[in-house]
Amino acid sequence: QVQLVESGGDLVQAGGSLRLSCAASGSIFSVNVMAWYRQAPGSQREWVASVERAGSTSYAASVKGRFTISRHNAESTLYLQMNSLKPEDTGVYYCNFRSAVYDSWGQGTQVTVSS
Repeated sequence: QVQLVESGGDLVQAGGSLRLSCAASGSIFSVNVMAWYRQAPGSQREWVASVERAGSTSYAASVKGRFTISRHNAESTLYLQMNSLKPEDTGVYYCNFRSAVYDSWGQGTQVTVSS
């Protein structure tokens, strides 16, 4: 199992950009899917974006065209570039790595978008 640490969350004005990072300790060779989720206050955690082992990416409709998920395998790091941020993007963002034998989550990083 890998340990995940997110970073890059901040307070930003609407229309601004942020880049989140998720650093993994240990080999990610066996990981099948890497994903970002978020949880707004009083809401359930929701899926934001994911990248599969073969490289295909998927996005929630609410972020498509504004967010870009990417990975750097050599550095065992997952990224989420967030542009044109909106107040409704506010929440704690979590990264998630899944393999056939484990499902790892980070502790989250806070993103706050002011109007």
